[in-house]
Amino acid sequence: MTAPTLDIAPWLVREPHVDPGTLGVAESVFSLSNGYVGIRGTLDEVEPHGMRGTYLSGVYETHPLSYPEGGYGHPDEGQAMLTVADGTPLHLLVDGVPLDVREASPDIHERTLDLRAGTLDRRVRWTAPSGTTLELRTRRIVSLVERSVCAVRYEVRAVDGPAHVVVRSELVGGEVTPTGVDNADPRVAAALDHAFETLAHVRTANGGVLAARTRGSGIGVAAAVGHEIDGGRVSTQIDHQVVTTVAADLPPGGSLTIVKAVAYSWSHDAGPHSLIGQASAAVSSALDLGWDDLVAGQRAVLDELWATADVEVDGDPELQQALRYGVFQLFCSAACISGAPVGAKGLTGMGYSGHTFWDVEGFVLPALTLLHPDAAARLLRWRSATLDVARERAETLGLQGACFAWRTISGREVSAYWPASTAAMHVNADISRAFWLYQNVTADDLDSVGGLDVLVETARLWMSMGHEDAAGGWHLFGMTGPDEYTGIVDDNVFTNLMARRNLLCAADACQRLQARASQLGVDHTETSAWRAAAAAVHVPWDEGLRVHPMNENFTTYREWRFEDKRDSYPVQEHQHYAKFYRRQVLKQADLVQALWWCRDDFTAEEVARDLDYYEARTVRDSSLSAAVQAVACAQAQHPDLALRYLRECALVDLRDVQGDTASGLHLASVGGAWLAFVAGLGGLREDHEDLEIAPLLPTSLSRTAYHVTWRSRLLRVETTQEATTVALLRGDGPVTVVVDGAPLTVTAAAPGRVPLRAPTPLLDEPRQPAGREPRT
Repeated sequence: MTAPTLDIAPWLVREPHVDPGTLGVAESVFSLSNGYVGIRGTLDEVEPHGMRGTYLSGVYETHPLSYPEGGYGHPDEGQAMLTVADGTPLHLLVDGVPLDVREASPDIHERTLDLRAGTLDRRVRWTAPSGTTLELRTRRIVSLVERSVCAVRYEVRAVDGPAHVVVRSELVGGEVTPTGVDNADPRVAAALDHAFETLAHVRTANGGVLAARTRGSGIGVAAAVGHEIDGGRVSTQIDHQVVTTVAADLPPGGSLTIVKAVAYSWSHDAGPHSLIGQASAAVSSALDLGWDDLVAGQRAVLDELWATADVEVDGDPELQQALRYGVFQLFCSAACISGAPVGAKGLTGMGYSGHTFWDVEGFVLPALTLLHPDAAARLLRWRSATLDVARERAETLGLQGACFAWRTISGREVSAYWPASTAAMHVNADISRAFWLYQNVTADDLDSVGGLDVLVETARLWMSMGHEDAAGGWHLFGMTGPDEYTGIVDDNVFTNLMARRNLLCAADACQRLQARASQLGVDHTETSAWRAAAAAVHVPWDEGLRVHPMNENFTTYREWRFEDKRDSYPVQEHQHYAKFYRRQVLKQADLVQALWWCRDDFTAEEVARDLDYYEARTVRDSSLSAAVQAVACAQAQHPDLALRYLRECALVDLRDVQGDTASGLHLASVGGAWLAFVAGLGGLREDHEDLEIAPLLPTSLSRTAYHVTWRSRLLRVETTQEATTVALLRGDGPVTVVVDGAPLTVTAAAPGRVPLRAPTPLLDEPRQPAGREPRT
């Protein structure tokens, strides 16, 4: 899919000439969401479109999973996010001719996402066959204040002649809206294409309400629509859709204005009348507030966001735009979320069927913890609420404790390919890390998000999987690490070190919360065993190469012929797993990710040598990798290479770097780009008692700045070519920040200032496989 051509501006994402050939990607880029409801950036008149979609977090349907060869413990039921009733369509006819931009050849057709206003604006100017020039202006929002509400202001004006216009406003039920799920199994299509059964449809004075329930998962959903009309005649019909028709005779210079509000409610157990009442009340609330107040409320929320989370880059306007776009989409992905996960694509598309993965705990949650901790807390509470299901999964696998799902919507495992899911047990340590990072950053009670239970049960899982050899070494066999091109291996270093940290953090948490730990059956004997296993974790080492093998014997695997395979990417689409599982080729950072997440386990020389070795073997067929490599390259004192990787992950969707943005935004890369900026170039580390920074400035940048919230204090960190300044903007001080290894005391009245150090790399800048340099 070709990416749309976008103007570069610090606060706007503007497509000056809408290209129907790039609509799939543009619909994802211009998606609006608040974490509860999301809509793709489709055109108001629907056609043409790439993929329509309105989504509610937590609303999904089940479907069968099939296996050519059955096996014990395989999940037998899949889950897919559903497209719910779509309230975006507003079809326009002018003198009997429908607006279709493919035929109208508009003089002006532009769209603009305003990152400060939280609005998507569209402007179309064209000449109708009757000879009258018309201009259409629309502004769309997904409210960050009224969590159930989407709204649009739609204005059509006859510029230089009379026109008879008819606008057909629709709320199209999920029963007749394509799901967008890409699955060739006919049983899946049968389940998802007819996922909803109608419960009720109700006509109201200015619109109507539709209610339905999913047949398999039993989730009830209601959608309501209401209108305010200025300048037209109105009629409404309702069946499986609500159709409100507005007609007007416009004189030259005359206009028709429609404000359309759509609202949603859903529940596992509420009856149709309750659902209808909730959705209807939300529409009434939106119309009572009025368009101006809805927009003002949106602006107020985003003013607070940018006051506490802005990022600044001098010297790279495109990166500046991309980073702010990323912060906006990251915030919106979870701003109003409740009782549901953030999927890998958020509410922007049907990629991965709407599933959440470890990516969210790995990249989205740590970023939100430092930017918007309330949203992070809600996501952690959802995860801890799935603990019973995780215990059931561990029991199925013959293990103690809890085993969290690799991919899921409800918490149940739905991955049918176990070597890259069930075997990737690091997901449990990644989830645990999100909990203890949250506790460390916020200083909140770990139990407030269900964290102690998660740490205890994941520690028990590791103890039931670990193997102690005759010499006392502690091993994990048959694991798959983050790199999905190297599966089912012994002693994956990332997994082993993350398990060690999980065990130690669980033991420390139980020591702090002894009464609660006792309620979970934890005693000193158990925590002592956790600490002993952590101390004995085996970490492979290649003495000849003086690097860490990614797993036992990895450095003895056959090398991959990168030069001969320049045109064979992604590798998994050109080669069988049986081949590349036995080669030194990495889909994404694995051991290099351990250099960042488990930094205390590596010396500076080991970081430099390990990075150099694995850079030459990582092809980045996963969008997750660039952010990790950006941080590790900065860690090894290569800021210019770190910047190139930062640009790749920050622009992954605006430039459609991976070629699949049409299926939704890459939220882990969105979170990862912010982390690559602050943890990479900023050197920020939040895993010790004091916040640490170690800033670097690439040669092409003259200044960077960012905000973080650390233990209820808002800090601003600015780096220029001369110095780094840390300012306390909110909260009681003083606060200690460790800058380049030395403690710095900062108060509201006295910011801290430290001269910028020059990079001190131990090795030359590492090289990448042929043709797999950072895509900037």
